[in-house]
Order: sequence, then structure tokens, then C-alpha cells
Amino acid sequence: MKYVTFLFIICCIISCGDATVNIETDKNTVGVVQNGEDTSSAFAKAKPELKEGRYNVAFLIMDGTYNTELTAPFDIFQHTQYRENIKQMNVFTVANTLNPIRTFEGMYLLPDFDYTASDLPKIDILVVPSAEHHLDTDLEDQVMIDFVKKVDKDALYMTSHCDGAFVLAKAGILDGKVSTTFPSDIDKMRETFPQLDIRKDVLFVHDGKYITSAGGAKSFESALYLAEHLYGAEIARSLAGGLVIDWKLDEVPHVIME
Repeated sequence: MKYVTFLFIICCIISCGDATVNIETDKNTVGVVQNGEDTSSAFAKAKPELKEGRYNVAFLIMDGTYNTELTAPFDIFQHTQYRENIKQMNVFTVANTLNPIRTFEGMYLLPDFDYTASDLPKIDILVVPSAEHHLDTDLEDQVMIDFVKKVDKDALYMTSHCDGAFVLAKAGILDGKVSTTFPSDIDKMRETFPQLDIRKDVLFVHDGKYITSAGGAKSFESALYLAEHLYGAEIARSLAGGLVIDWKLDEVPHVIME
């Protein structure tokens, strides 16, 4: 009886007080909010399983990332694991921290990898969704820009959605390439990067290993295009059908540079 009473008292102290419970984890840990305040608690977050023989597809996220430009291509690429006889995709997120990232719309995301750390896997395809400050302060983040430059050296494809194209442009990797961005920001991008050939009235542009898109809900289209480019029209239509999307490449305004 004394033992039960002791446990009850301990539980009351933990639940009613300001005490913090620390859980030993591996180095992939995140902070939490308790009673409206940040605490030093840490909870284990398993890293995604990266299976051999697949494309490694990294999504670059940061505070202010827009939901749709992240989730649209993520859905398309993640669903490749349910298709047979293709080189499927490992999908994961990267950020400059392992702490929670808050999207522009208010969702909290836990990054899978910290791109400033040493355990980052090889990246075959980098996806840069748009974020709130891609037209200003994010372009001053030299660590992030250098990361994009580094990935570009070995990546098979570099893709962006909406204003994510500003990040690729700032990294200098769109020089000599044709690109596009969010329709109302095309003039801003032309002003900021006058050396670039930036196209209007298209939903995506594919030039070399670079695919830039108008973003928004049309982020699905550019992701489906890459799927069709890699796997063929039948697989792309299958992926689209699983998300109730009517996919017909010929009906999508786009530019493919030969």
C-alpha cells in the first residue's frame, strides 16, 4: 500500500509541477512544448529507412515552408514505393536543425536529417519547396546556399516549386538555364537575377537536370512530369490516379529544353 501511495505522489508531482522528464535517445532528438513553454525534454524520432537501390529524394525545409509545395511532390515520390519493377524513391526531409519546423500554414514538421551534420545521406534528387522568405532573408543564408551548391555537384536532378527557384538561382546553378517560378514573382525574379532566362505562362520548365515549377497545386504536375520522365507515362498515370489526378502531360503548359 505504501508503494502504491508513493507512485501516486510521484505521478502528481510530474503532472502538476514544472518538472521535466529527460529520455535518453540517439542524436536525432527534438524539443517539445509543455504547458505553453519550451522544455528540454527529448523524444526519439526514428530516421527514415533508406533502402538500397532507390533514388534518395531530399526535401529542403525551413520555417515558413508552404504546405502544398512540400506535400504535393512528397506524395507523388513517396507513392513510388508501391509500384513494382521501377527504381523506387526514398523520401526524406532535410533542414539546418532537427528541432521542429513550422510551415507557413502552421503545421509542425520534424526534419529527418540536419544538413549541417555529418550523417547526411547521398542525395540524388533535391526538392526545394517554396518558403515565406525565399525572396529575401533566406537568400542571405550562406550555409543553406552552400548546401544547395554542394548537392548540385552530384545530384541527378535539382527541382524547385514556386519561389524555391530563387534559392537555385541564388546558388548560381540556373545560370545558362531556362527556368520559371510563381507567376506573380516572375518579374521579381527577372529583376533579382537579370542574367537568367525565366519563362512565363508555363507550369514547369525542364532544362538539363533542373526542373522549376510555378508551384501551388500545380506542384503535382511538375512532380508527375519527373515521374513520367523517369518511369514512363503508365507509371505516372498510376501515381496520379492514386491521388485522383487526371494526368495528361500534353495538356500541361510546359517547356522542355532539348
